[in-house]
Order: sequence, then C-alpha cells, then structure tokens
Amino acid sequence: MPIIKSAKKAARQAEKRTEHNVEIKKNIKAAVKAFRNEPNAKTLSAAQSEYDKAVKKDLLKKNTASRRKAALHAFAKANGVKF
Repeated sequence: MPIIKSAKKAARQAEKRTEHNVEIKKNIKAAVKAFRNEPNAKTLSAAQSEYDKAVKKDLLKKNTASRRKAALHAFAKANGVKF
C-alpha cells in the first residue's frame, strides 16, 4: 500500500487506466466475435475500427493491429464477403 501522496494518486490513476484498457479490449473481442459469427462487410468494418481505436489510444502497437486486421480480411475473403 502506498504511503506517499503521489504514490497513492498514481495507484488510483493506474486503476482507472486499467479499467479503461480492459473495456477497450472487451470491445475488440466482441467486435471480432460478431464478425466471425456473421462475416459481412459491416461487421468487418466495425472490428477494424475497434483495432484502429486501440492503436490511437496506444493500447496496441500499429503493426500488431495491422496484422490482426489482415487476418480478419483473409478470413472475410475465405468466406466470400463482398467489400
């Protein structure tokens, strides 16, 4: 347990940031799951958008998101999704 005032504040901030990051990751997982259950252009776009938001907020690295989006695109192509 932190004793110094600034350490206490840092602990509170870390908790809030963790909650926020977990929420974003849940949104990504939900969007990807929705796309895999019903592959179409709309759900693909939503999943890719969630990855872009995570990159914008420095939750994922740019190349990681790019790789995952490419995998989604390959999955869509294999399932005959029209773009």
